[in-house]
Formats: sequence, structure tokens, C-alpha cells
Amino acid sequence: MEGPTPLEIARNVVSLARRAGAEQCDAIVSMYTEANVTVRLGELEKLIEAGSMSLGLRVINGGRTAVCSTSDLSPAALERFAAEAVDLASISEPDEFAGLPEPELLSRATTAAGLSLYDEHMETLSTDERIRMAKACEGAALGFDARVNNSDGASLSTRIGQLALANSYGFEGSYPATSISLMVEAIADDADGKKRNGYWYSAERSLHRLMDPEEIGRIAARRTIDQLGARKIATRQSPVVFEPMMTVALMGDLVGCATGSALYRGATFLASRAGKALGSPLVNISDDPSRPGGLGSRPFDGEGVGARRNAIFRQGVFSGFLFDCYTARRTGNSTTGSAQRSVESLPAPGASTLVFEAGNSAPGSIIAGVTEGLYLTTLMGNGFNPTTGDYSRGAAGFWIEDGELAYPVSEVNISGHMDSMLAGVDAVGDDLASFGSSSAPTIRIREMTISGT
Repeated sequence: MEGPTPLEIARNVVSLARRAGAEQCDAIVSMYTEANVTVRLGELEKLIEAGSMSLGLRVINGGRTAVCSTSDLSPAALERFAAEAVDLASISEPDEFAGLPEPELLSRATTAAGLSLYDEHMETLSTDERIRMAKACEGAALGFDARVNNSDGASLSTRIGQLALANSYGFEGSYPATSISLMVEAIADDADGKKRNGYWYSAERSLHRLMDPEEIGRIAARRTIDQLGARKIATRQSPVVFEPMMTVALMGDLVGCATGSALYRGATFLASRAGKALGSPLVNISDDPSRPGGLGSRPFDGEGVGARRNAIFRQGVFSGFLFDCYTARRTGNSTTGSAQRSVESLPAPGASTLVFEAGNSAPGSIIAGVTEGLYLTTLMGNGFNPTTGDYSRGAAGFWIEDGELAYPVSEVNISGHMDSMLAGVDAVGDDLASFGSSSAPTIRIREMTISGT
């Protein structure tokens, strides 16, 4: 590697900031190259290759904090940059809760050994091969059924990078990481001329774990064809079966309420409910950045605190919130190593690698146990209120009759309250599936309001 490494840059900037008068400081450096290939109807539509290295510096003096970022990493520019960050901190408002992690909290793991975050094969993936994979994916979608007559394209994206973090307490950590994703959207015309579209994707750290491109295309096409002839239904109270991707969406809404930021702002229905049973014993959710190969996995968080598994729900009991150091101090708690960070922002708590743990039920048996209800495959809109727990989303999927998928339905709305939804989980599938940085199985909620015509 020519020039200083990301870790060397981070270490140097911390030193420069200390010399300029910083009491506490940390520096994060992100270096990556990325490529994106998009094809549509068999033709190359977009090809982008880019690289970047950028730096973020946080300075804390007497509780006064400044965050600055730059991509000018020349020695003279870095010296000015560090001095300016210290000056900016001096004019900010003091906050008694601001500060780096206590030294004893800093991670002993400073590399990603054992986490399988980097795939060297990504370095040799040629542009021609990227285009071939995208074309194979779209071609499989277009060739699946004659009724699939259009496509919104197939896109393959790769990213190869390295992240480094150093602070004035002596912490220094760095790790490389790769990612690859492939997505396609297929389009068909319904009998009334209405466009129906369906998509599918795969996203992984390593090339060998990516789903076969043609299989991605076939799934997207099948999801499109399955919507043809969709009907509306009358409003009723019925069970709702969430396919794994929909469980991931539901879990994301729920866990967004379980952060220290939501807690101290009073913007969560989970406030004061840690340790209480809210869901059925089948609800087990954790955030586990120590999972090998996870898209959100990492050896340490955005402040240098060691990454670890945090249970959020255990057998229906809400275990507690995800905290970074700031929100932990502000609420009288301890950090859970959950700080998220970019070069432009302050650390903030959030999930990294969510898992809704699988159960023992076969997906077919979950559907077979429903006399009449909705099998959910699509959610639309943003109708969840994290403060109250009220849930209402546009939806589509299949109507279940006598334990079988009977016909597609669309233009419906599902609603309930997150409390009753969690308590109403009466079946969890054994079909754990991963979507980006989250994994979940099929689940069934005993009853929700399904609004139709």
C-alpha cells in the first residue's frame, strides 16, 4: 500500500489534535473502493467505479464537542484540520455526558480475526464477470414466464474497504471488510393493465455466499407473477403470517424503539419496560455483531468498545436497550457496545446484526394452521408510531383459506399495537433467512386488523 495506512492516519490525527489542545479525541478513517454494474433488458445501463478515503475527528474539551470530517489527507491540511476541530469544540455548548469510553471499556480485539469480514476473491472479480452476473440474473427473471415482459434492471454492487479507529486513550483498531449485493426487479402486466412488480436480492460479505444470480432472478419473477389477479378483501380480524423478509421489517421497526436515543428522548413505547414480558415465549431477538460473516459484524463499535451479543427479547421478555456511551451516561446505564458511526457524525446507538431466532415449526405447518388469514409478502408506507407502539402498514400477499394459499391480495392494510402483536406470536418457523444484516424466520401473529374494501 502506498502512503500511510488508515490506522496510521487516524493515529497521526489524534496526535495532532492533542498537540492543538484536545483533552479527549478520537479519529475514524474509512477507505474503500466500490463498483456498481446495472443492466436493463440485456444491455449495460450503468457502470460506476470509485474510490474514497475520508477522515472524521471528534474533539471533546470540558464536555464541549466538535465533529469534523475531511478527505484532504495531506500533512499540512491535517494539521490545520485538527487545530480547527479544537477551535470549534471551544465554542460549542458543554454537555456533562459527553466523553470517550472509559479506558477499561475499550476493546481488546483490535482486528477482525475470526469474523470472516473479508473475501480476497472480491479483489479479482473483473468488470466482465460483474456484467455477466447481472445479465444472468435479469435474464433468468425475463425468461421465467412469458408474462414477465419488462424489468427495472439488475444491479450488482461490490465494496472493498478498511476502517480504522484511534483515540487519545491509546486505543487503535483497524479491520478490512468486503461486501457484495445483487438485486433485480421484474415487471408484468395484470389483466386490467396494472403493472405488477417483484424484486429479490442477496447481500453478503463474501462472493461464495452470494445466492446464485439466476436463482435471484427466478425468485423475483415468481414474486411478480404471483401478484397477477390480486383481489381486494373485506375488513376483518384474522391471523397474519409474516414471510421471513417481512419478519425482518417488523423486527427493524421494533428494535428501532430499543435504543438509548429513543429512551432519553421519550420516543419509545418500551420506556420503563425492561425486564417485563411483552411478547410470547416464542419471541427471541438479539443483536449479535460477533456473528462470523455478518454484514453488520465487527470487532469493536464506533467508539472502540468491544462488540458483543446483546439480547433484546428473551422468551418474550424485553431485556433492555442498546446504548452507546453518551446515551448510557444520560440514562444511568452502561454502554452495550452498540455505537454506530460515520466520519461525519457523532456516535449513536443502533443495531448491527439483528437475529429473530428460529423456532421449530415448518413454514408449511404455520400456514396449514390458519383457517382464514393473510400470508404477508409486501409492506408499504411508514405507519408505525414508536412512541405509542401503534402499527399500521399497507400490505399485500396471499389470502389463506383452509390452510392453503388461495389467491393473491393487494390494497389492504394491516394494523395493531406492537404489544398485542408480540404477545400474539403463536408460531415461529425453522426457516431462518438472512436479508442484509438481519435474519429472521416465518412468524404468525394470532390476530390483526386487516382492512380492505
